[in-house]
Amino acid sequence: MSRAEIDRMLTMARKRLEDASYSQLSTEGRFTSTYNSIHAAALAALRWHGYRSENRYIVFQSLSHTLNWPASKWRVIDAAHQKRNLAEYEGYLEIEDSTIAELRQLASQLILDVQKLICEPS
Repeated sequence: MSRAEIDRMLTMARKRLEDASYSQLSTEGRFTSTYNSIHAAALAALRWHGYRSENRYIVFQSLSHTLNWPASKWRVIDAAHQKRNLAEYEGYLEIEDSTIAELRQLASQLILDVQKLICEPS
């Protein structure tokens, strides 16, 4: 784990979350930006603990260990992951603005929690 790597991931997470706030983006674009923000921040938490995974599901599921997030939070992210897979692999995405808003709140909290994690003394 490199602190510079973690910082780059958090910067990416923040930028993607900012992108998701642009109302001129399509619903799909806002969803994808939010999802990518969450993935970057969750991956930063995993790497902070010295682990790597190419499997996005594991990255999200491990939030219960890396940040002590309850299952109720990471399961919302997992549902978004399932929607993302449908969009990526089957060309189907049905997403509501309320879902994007909920994911944006989770992304914001996730970024804050990762920031707290990396600022804590080891």
